[in-house]
Order: sequence, then C-alpha cells, then structure tokens
Amino acid sequence: MRPSVTSSPALPEATVPAPAVSDWHTLARLFPYLWEYKWRVMAALSFMVGAKLANVGVPILLKNLIDSMTPQPTGVQVLLVVPVALLIGYGLLRLSVSAFTELRELIFAKATQGAARTIALQTFQHLHELSLRFHLERQTGGMSRDIERGVRGIESLIAYSLYSIVPTLIEVLLVLCILGFQFDKWYAIITLCALGLYIYFTVTVTEWRTQFRKEVNEFDSSAHTRAIDSLLNYETVKYFGNEGFEAKRYDESLDKLRLARIKAQNSLSALNIGQQLIIAVALVTMLWRATQGVVDGNLTLGDLVMINAFMIQLYIPLNFLGVIYREIKQSLTDLDRMFKLLEKEREVADATNAQQLALANPPSVAFEHIHFAYEQDRLILQDVSFTIPCGKTVAIVGPSGSGKSTLARLLFRFYDVQQGVVRIDGHPLNQLTQASVRQAIGIVPQDTVLFNDTVYYNIAYGRPSASREEVEQAARAARIHDFIVSTPLGYQTMVGERGLKLSGGEKQRVAIARTLLKNPFILIFDEATSALDSSNERAIQSELREAANNKTTLVIAHRLSTVVDAHEIIVLDQGVIVEQGTHTQLLEAQGAYARMWSMQQSQEEQAP
Repeated sequence: MRPSVTSSPALPEATVPAPAVSDWHTLARLFPYLWEYKWRVMAALSFMVGAKLANVGVPILLKNLIDSMTPQPTGVQVLLVVPVALLIGYGLLRLSVSAFTELRELIFAKATQGAARTIALQTFQHLHELSLRFHLERQTGGMSRDIERGVRGIESLIAYSLYSIVPTLIEVLLVLCILGFQFDKWYAIITLCALGLYIYFTVTVTEWRTQFRKEVNEFDSSAHTRAIDSLLNYETVKYFGNEGFEAKRYDESLDKLRLARIKAQNSLSALNIGQQLIIAVALVTMLWRATQGVVDGNLTLGDLVMINAFMIQLYIPLNFLGVIYREIKQSLTDLDRMFKLLEKEREVADATNAQQLALANPPSVAFEHIHFAYEQDRLILQDVSFTIPCGKTVAIVGPSGSGKSTLARLLFRFYDVQQGVVRIDGHPLNQLTQASVRQAIGIVPQDTVLFNDTVYYNIAYGRPSASREEVEQAARAARIHDFIVSTPLGYQTMVGERGLKLSGGEKQRVAIARTLLKNPFILIFDEATSALDSSNERAIQSELREAANNKTTLVIAHRLSTVVDAHEIIVLDQGVIVEQGTHTQLLEAQGAYARMWSMQQSQEEQAP
C-alpha cells in the first residue's frame, strides 16, 4: 500500500502590505498588559488627580495671600496671622504636588516595566517560534531595532499620556470650571477657544510631520542594518578589500537619514512658531481682560495673579503638546511594529492535538514520498522515500544543491513538506510537538555558528544542566579538550562573534562536543568533519562512529570515505534518489556512486 500522504499549506505568496492599524487598536492591545497591575493603575490615577487638585489649589491660595496683604481696616494681629497661615498652606500645596507626582511614578513604575518586559519576552519567544524562512528573509538588525523601539515606545507612551496628556486635561477641566463660575463666561470661552485652536493646529501639523518621522525611522533602521551586517561579515570585507565600498554604502544611508532629519526639524520649527503665536494671543487677551477688570474694580489684584498663574500652568505643558503628541504617535507606531512581529503567523505550528515524542530507545525515521520546494517554481525534493532503521546509520551523498541538507531541515521541522510525510517512530512529524522532536535530535552542522561567549558556555549549550565533568568529557570525545586547556583562560576563553576567534576545525569540534553532550536518540552529521584536516578527521570519525553507536543517525557527506561504514548509502541528485545500497553494493553497480568514488580516490592520490 502507498504510504499516507499529507499536504501542507501552499508556499507563501508575495507579501501584501498590511492595512494601516488605528492608534486605538494599538492602545487596546496594550491595555490588557497594564490591567494586570490594575490596583497600581488605580492608585497611580488617584495620585495623579491629587497632584492636579493641589496644583490648581496653588493659584487660588496665592490669590487669597495677595488679597490678604491688601490694606484693610483691620487690626495688626490679623494682618500677621493670616499671611503666615496662607504661606504655610502654599508651601504644603507645592509639596503635595511634588509628593503626589513622585508617588504616582513610584507606584506605576512596576506596571510600566512589567508590561514592557512581558511584551518584549513574548515577542522574543514568538520570533523563535517562527519558521526558518522568516529569519532567512528578515534582516536581524532591523528586527532588533523594532523590538528595542517597541519596548521604549511602551515607556514613552505611558509617560507622555499618563504623566502629561491626562493630567493636563484634568487641569484644563478644573481651570475652566473655576474661571466660568468665579468670573464671567468669557474667560472660560477665550481659554477654551485658544485650547481648541492650539490642539487642532498641533494635531494637524503633527500628522503632516509624521511622514518625515517615518522616513527618519526607515533610514535609521537601514543604516543600522547595513552597519551590523557589515561588521558581522568583517572577515569577508577584509578578504575583498571592500572597506571603502562598505563605508560608501553606510554613508549613503547616513546621508538619507541626514536629509530626513533636516526635513523633520524644519517642520518642527514651523509647528513651534505656530504654537507660540496661539499661546501669545490667548495670554494677551486674557491678561488684557483681567487687567481691565482690576481697573474697573470688578477684580482684585489677587484675581489678576490667579488668572495669570492659571494660564501659565496650562500653557507650559501645552507648550510641549506638539512634542508630546508626536512622541505618542511615534510610540504607537513603534509599538504597532512590535505587535506586528508578535502577530506574525507561524508557518510551522504545532497541531492542536500534537503529542509529545516520548522515546525510550532509538526510533526509526522514515521519509515517505517527500515533495518539497522553498519557492513555488523550484522543486528541491521529488518523491524522496527512505527509512533509517532503529539504531542504524544512513548516509546521504550527492553533488551540492541536490537537497541533502534540506532533509535535515525537514527532520527538524524548520519547514513543513508540501506533499508526503516524515515519521519518527511511526508518528507523523506534524502530529508531534516541535519542542519534543528537536529535543530528540542532535546535529553537527556544516556551518558552525557559536555564541559570543566562552568555550564552556558553547559546549554546555547542548545540555545547560550538565556538570563540568560532563562538559569536559564531551570536549575530550571531540578531541578539543587539550586545545582548550592550553589557552590562558581555558574553558573561559571567549570565542568571539559567531566564533570568529576559533579556526574552522576548532569551531566544528566545539559543535561536535556540544552535540555529544546533548546525547540525543537521533543524530545528524551534516558534513561534520568538513573543516578538519585528514589526521584529525580520522580521529574524529572514530569518535563519531562511537557516538552513533546505538543511535539512529543521518550522515550528510561530500567525502565518500567518511560514510563507507554506513548501513545504507543514498545517492541524491537534483532532489531525486538515483541509487541506494551499501558501499560494496553501490561500487558493484558501477553507477553514479562508483563514479564519484573513483573521482575522489583519484583526487586524493594526486594530492601532495
């Protein structure tokens, strides 16, 4: 019977630009993270209202203080006692404003930082859950900037909205009520009209300026990405002497960033001038009316001072409304970019009823009628079927680009097959949890990339809970222990960015030690000794054979001499199995494998 065939969703089509997301939608996404700290939110709001009540009370107390100093037909004792009490009250109100403000920030800091931490952690975890295709197509530098700006955006959004916009609105409401009830309605009308015009102008111009801010962010990310990419590929730049070329590319990005920032600054200057004009006209109008009231005897000097103090208290924070609104819009944009990363659909996801892969012994691995393509118009594997029996070794050989390493990626389920099924111990791979599958597999990749940390950390990464003795034992098995202890810092030696301080052979032996330490039931050796010299290769090969003993092993090799002991050798060419059998059987068949063997033997004999 033909094995069951499963189909995965079609390959991703060209990316369609996502529809614009409203600011309210972004705020709605943020709210649940803050509401986890609801008691802190309520307490912070209470302190904020208290601070604004105290702030509004200051001009009122100042008015009473000035009016009490106006000569009246009263005794000397009253003149002395009343101002002192008012002065003490004035000082207490000022102190209350600062105390409530600091208490608000102190109480709410845990909510702000907690929400930022939770969202950043979820985004980080989600990025690790996305498919290899996403990470190959995405520029890491730009993505890291999105996360960085998103976290900073949460802090800025809360700081500017809760600490600036909302308190100012509360204060405006209180001041309008006082002006409307204590004086004639025109004071409130002038204030309200000025505020309305100010806000309308600020929002309109800031919306227009948003395009320049977006350009600045895009060019900033581009420049940052180019710089990171160039520095990560430092050796390649040096190999080809392209320092000037890289500097020119980086300078082009910096120049675009410079022009965008100039546009943003020019538009900001226009915004500030317009704001100051509105404020100046409103202040002059209010003070003229108040001064006229004092001259006419309708208002006291205390009333004039109180109105002036109210206007100053209102317009000082409004002075920064353009900056605040711009920062809030920018924070919402940055936060939305991070939420979009969080909302990115996983191409490879666990099924709702996915089971844990529980193994007590080495399992069998089966590839059944596999069809796979990275792109729609380029098929990599065509009807590939073979089985690795429990505890046996199967080798895949063939020319570059034939699809050998793709099989390892499919086994790790970095991608889902378009047609066919991969089984481990009889279970379809897409019915198992990815974490349990990957826990059961160890790989020594062809291109070893190490963390910028110590040698010990990189080996122990195979099993972080391992003891030091186990780490050193794995290093001995990989024939790198003697080299490590010969260095001044031993196992604490830093390997550099991507392990660049180590040679290719040393990196590969670290990778071998890391996999040996993991001690999984399934092993994949993808050109595991390609960076080693002949003598070390022979020594390591014996260790790898020992490691593969009683393990289900897939060996991907270019040098046929490394796979002669495999239980079965599969020859892959252009995604199709052209031959399979033991080393002896394939030589006797006088086919593709025999030709490859003969060619490599001739090359080795001719080598000096």
